[in-house]
Amino acid sequence: MNEGLGELKCRRHFFIGIAAPHLVKKLLNTAEPIWMIPACFLGGSVFCLFCDLLAKTMLAPTELSISTVTAIFGAPVALWIMIKRRKEKHV
Repeated sequence: MNEGLGELKCRRHFFIGIAAPHLVKKLLNTAEPIWMIPACFLGGSVFCLFCDLLAKTMLAPTELSISTVTAIFGAPVALWIMIKRRKEKHV
């Protein structure tokens, strides 16, 4: 809920901070900080560059907001995290 309010009010790219660490953790299959911190920096920047590239090229004469593209890719990741945690609680 706070995520949605922050995105609405501040127009920041909060989904980068949510999606990138979880995707990197899944990709590396580890949660050790010695690997996760640099990988999250790199993964977040690559994710941001990818979303910016899509935002500028999808509708060629016009541009989308990068927040829109990060929300399109970040919202499914956030939903996946919530569903996964809910299943873990019920097991």
